[in-house]
Amino acid sequence: MSIIKLAFLAVIAIFVFNYFNSSDDSNYDGTLSLPINTKILAFGDSITYGYRVDSDKNYPSILSNLLQSEVINAGKNGETTKEGLERLPGLLKKYKPQILIICEGGNDLLRSKKFSEIEENLAKMIKMAQKQKIFVVLVGVPYLEYLRYSTASFYYDLAKKYNVPLESDALAQILNDNSLKVDEVHPNAKGYKILSNALANIITTNYVPSYSF
Repeated sequence: MSIIKLAFLAVIAIFVFNYFNSSDDSNYDGTLSLPINTKILAFGDSITYGYRVDSDKNYPSILSNLLQSEVINAGKNGETTKEGLERLPGLLKKYKPQILIICEGGNDLLRSKKFSEIEENLAKMIKMAQKQKIFVVLVGVPYLEYLRYSTASFYYDLAKKYNVPLESDALAQILNDNSLKVDEVHPNAKGYKILSNALANIITTNYVPSYSF
């Protein structure tokens, strides 16, 4: 067999290997599930709402299908953490979820708000939910740093301080890849699938129904 043919086969083999490995790593396999009647409140801004995608392609809708659980889309376009802190109590009272996903801070970062201010508002949201025995999942929101999006450091600090699982990779991956977003800061349907799979994995591996503080 010629060297050219060998090289061609090697390239094909590498492509296939990378494709299937990347797909396997990002997909929720469904082996773990949530108790029946588990209610999840997906709270946040336009990333949660599903800006410029069909309603069945945003992450709460996809996550609901993956987990076979009710996922309430409580996303609001343009919301800051200060505004979210004011809105959250009413939603927790209304829906009484077992799980709360917090994905906020992007609009604060775009407006160059102080990290300490954003962190304080998110901390109050987390403590509010934990006081009501609600399991919290935090989504790290990236900001543009040195020409690439990186998850802001305070999300790691919050996760450690309040002992909550953090999904820190998905949004950064999405925002650094133009094929996964509809504009500079919003995922497209393909991007939302990646985020949904990541959240499904993190929820099913960390959530314990008898969770208490």
